[in-house]
Amino acid sequence: MFLKELAITSENKVIREIFFHKGINLIVDETSAAITGNSVGKTTVLKLIDFCLGANPKHIYQDHENKKQEYKLVKDFLIANKVLINLTLTSDLDNPNAEEIVIQRNFLARKEIIRRINDEDFTEDEFELKLLAILFPNQNTAKPTFRQIISHNIRWRDESINNTLKTLDGYTSDAEYETLYLYLLGCEFLKGNAKQEILARLKQEETYKSRLEKNQTRTAYEATVGLINNDIESLNARKSNLNLNENFETDLQNLNQLKYEINRNSLAISKLNIRRNLIIETEQELKTTASNIDFQQLRLIYEQASTQIANLQKTFEDLVQYHNQMITQKIDFISKELPAIETDIEHRNSILKKLLEDEKRLSNIISKSDSFEELEDLIIELNEKFQKKGEYENIIQLLEEVENNIKEYNKQLKEIDDELFSDAFEQTVKAQLKKFNKYFAAISTELYGEQYALKYDIVTNNKGQRLYKFNAFNTNLSSGKKQGEISCFDIAYIMFADAEGTPTLHFLLNDKKELMHDNQLVKIAEFVNKNNIQFVASILKDKLPDELNKDEYFVVKLSDTDKLFKIENG
Repeated sequence: MFLKELAITSENKVIREIFFHKGINLIVDETSAAITGNSVGKTTVLKLIDFCLGANPKHIYQDHENKKQEYKLVKDFLIANKVLINLTLTSDLDNPNAEEIVIQRNFLARKEIIRRINDEDFTEDEFELKLLAILFPNQNTAKPTFRQIISHNIRWRDESINNTLKTLDGYTSDAEYETLYLYLLGCEFLKGNAKQEILARLKQEETYKSRLEKNQTRTAYEATVGLINNDIESLNARKSNLNLNENFETDLQNLNQLKYEINRNSLAISKLNIRRNLIIETEQELKTTASNIDFQQLRLIYEQASTQIANLQKTFEDLVQYHNQMITQKIDFISKELPAIETDIEHRNSILKKLLEDEKRLSNIISKSDSFEELEDLIIELNEKFQKKGEYENIIQLLEEVENNIKEYNKQLKEIDDELFSDAFEQTVKAQLKKFNKYFAAISTELYGEQYALKYDIVTNNKGQRLYKFNAFNTNLSSGKKQGEISCFDIAYIMFADAEGTPTLHFLLNDKKELMHDNQLVKIAEFVNKNNIQFVASILKDKLPDELNKDEYFVVKLSDTDKLFKIENG
């Protein structure tokens, strides 16, 4: 798909229309270099396209460096004027009858919100799934997501401007990048989703284990329980030498045992409540991601799409159903322990209630009996020992359960990794990498006289988990031209995907191209103008090389007196 038009409208008024063409498309800031710090909206053009493809609306009016700061003038204008952003994509810029996708979004909330594709409205979750179904019909697993797949096509954030491969946010794990680039390279691995689920459960169990071991390790608790048992034996020996009647001795023993059982049950209930709350929190988070779609209303959409897109392998219902099944399976997987935990809590509470009643009864009996100061001291000390023993034994038992869970998840992860890192699959990765590098090296050689390539390493992270880690590098082993490397990678991927018959976007959005050397930008323009690629770049006009300072390359010219939304003219 190519960019055809971006229109900014306010009810019946057109604020600005931007028409795109093949090759280089320049968004130019004509403000004099002597005037700095004026935001005319050249980067916002890229953000608006990104917004139509599912990005957060806050990016349009939020300070990228300081998320708490908003540009109130812009935000108020977008809301008060009910500004609607219209993005038109086309499968062929040369064919007026080619398939088109019209995407519309606004900045209003609740019932007034517009999130529309080809005149059909969608919820937030449905919107991204619909875009995925239309633009990447071959992707039928939950990961990588639509936003992850298109991340290298849209580079306006500092992270993606300065990094070739790490185009997602800073919280993205290496496992997610592994799944993303295996998909982009066409290395089909259907268990990537299962791997992500197991890694999530492992993280949850390890977090729980760290909470349990906040003060001491399991072996330390075991050693401490051994010492407490020695102390209890010694205290009981001292107590047995006291002159007490038989009933008093029996009552004391029963009371000590009751206190021990009360502490064990109380601690067990507390730990079970912690585990239950963790499961409920995770379940609630997952439930918010589930999408419930009215298939009757959407069937007409799919039938219309199927007349325009030949050989669709999956129905839209299949994709949405699959997504919901994945969420449901995750919820079922995470919450399957809940009924047993609830039953256990109820059972232990019942036992605890009975134990407390017995303790009260025995305490009343003993308090009315004759006793000595030494005996009272022994009883107090024994009670403390039994309390500690019960507490530590509960922690040991919980740690055993957690460690067994971690072992089981690691076993499942190993089974997946044995397939993922098998010789046969690695050969597939190598073969696909070789195909991609043919384009990456050829394009970088043609543009810059240097060969860039993509490589992978099988690495083991600090948790002992194996991963494919991809990196771009210069085969001449020089520092190279980073901006050039990024552009060559993006262009190479489009050409690779076309050769492989893999769906891909045929446009690249780039901000701050004044960071690139004039010669680099000129060569990229020459290359994309000859090939079936759109390269959209925002740049200061003062920084434009003479070869590109031509109206035929400009799609919009902005300035301090003609800003994107024309708010100053309102």
